[in-house]
Amino acid sequence: MIRDGGVLVQSPDDVIELLSGFDGTPRSTFREGAPAYAATEDFDDTPADIAGLLTTAPVPVDELIRQSGTSAAAVQLALLELEIAGRLTRHAGGRVSLTN
Repeated sequence: MIRDGGVLVQSPDDVIELLSGFDGTPRSTFREGAPAYAATEDFDDTPADIAGLLTTAPVPVDELIRQSGTSAAAVQLALLELEIAGRLTRHAGGRVSLTN
């Protein structure tokens, strides 16, 4: 929140001070000029074919992305579809496996 212009408030006086002269513009210029959303890659709405990379042994999602050679978004979409179908189990540490 501090990066987005948040300010530490410890008393009501701090709030009054901040509101006096407030004109609706952010106090912080940390992100000034940056677009609200900057895509670093084109979003592919086709899920990756990762079912063949999964077994009942948990594997890190990052490893699936590396092995599949597809975008992280496509792998996450495929994992979501498998999870909704009841074929995927999520484990601690960002690992996933096929459901037994």
